[in-house]
Amino acid sequence: MAVSFNAEDGQALPPELLADLERLAEAALLRHGLPAEAEVSLMLCDDKTIHALNRQWRSVDSPTDVLSFPLLEEGGWRVESELLLGDIVISMERAASQAVDFGHSLRRELLYLFTHGMLHLLGYDHEGDEERREMRDMEELLLAVVGVEECGL
Repeated sequence: MAVSFNAEDGQALPPELLADLERLAEAALLRHGLPAEAEVSLMLCDDKTIHALNRQWRSVDSPTDVLSFPLLEEGGWRVESELLLGDIVISMERAASQAVDFGHSLRRELLYLFTHGMLHLLGYDHEGDEERREMRDMEELLLAVVGVEECGL
């Protein structure tokens, strides 16, 4: 799995964290019958940037923690050469704040937000109770792959 990483401020992720993100993405793909060679783009930004994206693409005039932009429609996964799954955008400001609020590390929060974003790329949602539970269960299963215990969110 290739996670194409970009940070607005040019900041690099620690190699161990990037490796965990790739392991999470690969596990998510394999659980859904997709090839592990797929690619996802990850952008880290500030609240101002994610606010603008949220307003533009979701008509929600506020910042958020994570946005996902799938490139493929559900069921449209045909692998001929490269599979570009989509883009995930995470607000580092929001991630840092939520890590403090939830009493865990920034690493754990970033892994959770990335996993949440990946599942949106794979067609999950959390509008109804049943969908929310299914998505939470899959988040927990995937986070266990990189040693993150239940988030309790």
